[in-house]
Amino acid sequence: MHELIRSFACPDAAALADLLARAAASLSGTGYAGLVRVDPLRETAHAVHVHAPPGDPLRVRPWLAGSGVLKLLTVSDRPVRLSRDVAAGEPGFLAAPVPLAVREHLRLWVAGRDFGDHDEHLLSRLATAGGRALEAASGLDAAARLLRGVHAFGEGRPAASH
Repeated sequence: MHELIRSFACPDAAALADLLARAAASLSGTGYAGLVRVDPLRETAHAVHVHAPPGDPLRVRPWLAGSGVLKLLTVSDRPVRLSRDVAAGEPGFLAAPVPLAVREHLRLWVAGRDFGDHDEHLLSRLATAGGRALEAASGLDAAARLLRGVHAFGEGRPAASH
């Protein structure tokens, strides 16, 4: 039973989400990426992971908080692409929905340059793969918790004879 529980134990979902965001930053070549969580009623959104180069030279963190892009992500089911405008402080932004079979809504985003159709396609594929990995991690974690309960309630019982 211990071996089965260990085999079902999986990476922490938060660590997996962080790794997904870092992969998006690498894929986009910008150094800026993260995840935004949208509440089930689609009224609010907040950044749950933000990767930025040291010092945040493009000031993406404050831009995320004050630009209105988070509100835009609450209502969009499709990828969101915003052009870069250095004079206006717009860093360039691309976000793709992370498909999950739960009520949670996540968006994987990258920022720091203008993005095209190819970037959108790649980020959407990464978001899809990431969604499946996050669901799998969640399912394995739930299975491990169930097995721990089975093991705890099964302790003290006589071993089955063959």
